[in-house]
Amino acid sequence: MKAIGFVAYSGAGKTTLLERIIAELRARGQTVSSVKHAHHDVDIDIPGKDSWRHRQAGAQEVLLVCDRRLALVREFGETRDLDVHAMLAELDPRVDWVLVEGFKQGDLPKIELWRQPEPGSKPRALRFPQDPQVLALATDDPAALPQQPPAGVALLDLNQPTAIVDWMLAHAGRLEYRAAAQGSTACSPRL
Repeated sequence: MKAIGFVAYSGAGKTTLLERIIAELRARGQTVSSVKHAHHDVDIDIPGKDSWRHRQAGAQEVLLVCDRRLALVREFGETRDLDVHAMLAELDPRVDWVLVEGFKQGDLPKIELWRQPEPGSKPRALRFPQDPQVLALATDDPAALPQQPPAGVALLDLNQPTAIVDWMLAHAGRLEYRAAAQGSTACSPRL
């Protein structure tokens, strides 16, 4: 499987872009999984339903299964920092692509999204100068960038998901995922 992260400030349009990229990859016959990092409690269980009752009774994991899907709810018991590699290990490795939204500190290759801040908002720093895992920068206004990307960072049009998928497929070899070993980088950083 190939894995790539999409990172940006809140409100930059990560989820909207990923919806379009997922649809484009699927249209090209690719299988896709996604990992979404949330900064708040997530609960897919419905209070009062059997699976919720199992969890409330103390089950550490509840696997909800039907003939079309499954959902795993796992209680950590205490707040913990999540590792993107542990999350990827939960997925089916036979999938063609895993798109990761968030986990900006993770050591996966990334596409950074950047939009001009709204008037009166504080400037938004770019990640690529400090993060060698940023392989591409997608923006809707290259002229407004506070800093142009170096030659090793591709400049993509944020409003052209088809072109972003073209870039991803052209660089698929660099995005092949290998489970991280003892803190090493799991995919090739920018060259």
